[in-house]
Amino acid sequence: MLKEHIANADTVEAATALALSELGVTEDEVLVQVLEEPGKRLFGGRKDAVVKVTVKEESSSARNQVIDEVIVGADLVQEETEAGEASLTRVQNDEAINEIVEAEELSDEQVDAIADAGIDHLKKLISYLTDGGISIEEFEGDEGEIILDVTGEDVGVLIGRHGRTIDALQAVVSAMTTKKTGIRYPLSVDVEGYKHRRKQKVVDIARRAVDRARRTNRPVSLKSMTPHERRIVHMFVKNMDDVTSTSEGSGSYRHVVIMPT
Repeated sequence: MLKEHIANADTVEAATALALSELGVTEDEVLVQVLEEPGKRLFGGRKDAVVKVTVKEESSSARNQVIDEVIVGADLVQEETEAGEASLTRVQNDEAINEIVEAEELSDEQVDAIADAGIDHLKKLISYLTDGGISIEEFEGDEGEIILDVTGEDVGVLIGRHGRTIDALQAVVSAMTTKKTGIRYPLSVDVEGYKHRRKQKVVDIARRAVDRARRTNRPVSLKSMTPHERRIVHMFVKNMDDVTSTSEGSGSYRHVVIMPT
């Protein structure tokens, strides 16, 4: 687990919030040192506040152990979905998953049951990670998936470094929901719109890479990304005629390469 982080923003409070999100902890678990106060520069303009946030030793506690266990569990159940089948679900009988159907063939009652099961499992997991009051909003995503967006106090711990914890929560909740309902359905976990903002950033990165590949007529390698982020890139490039994408590398070094065709 990362022990400290330096962040800057317009205010000390905003910089501290950024550091807490990056570390995946809450404010009562850290020491905050203000390295620079915000203010006016000598020759015009404004300078940001800079803070150093350090995790207290005693915060390597049961919460962090639970996070580690969730991430390990996610690694066991999470499959690569870079080709993407957001519009498909799998329906199983009492013994095994054996049929693929279009998502719209499910009844409203079935979709509601999936969402309810997902919310129940997510609440139970969150209860081990934060004591703050939370709420979970349910709505439909652009690709037909169910999005469970968590809001409330001390939710930065649910995001984790580079979104690692939130991705793990999604993988585990999806697997648990599939087991309970017998239906494999696209389910996304978000925390105060973090994934939506991250998606826009990844799309911007992909767009610049595509432009560069077209301009130079050479492959362009992106930095390492999570499976969720790589899938965003692949979906962005999917319908383009003059470029294609592939994933290379393994583990934390796995990344997307944009190639002209």
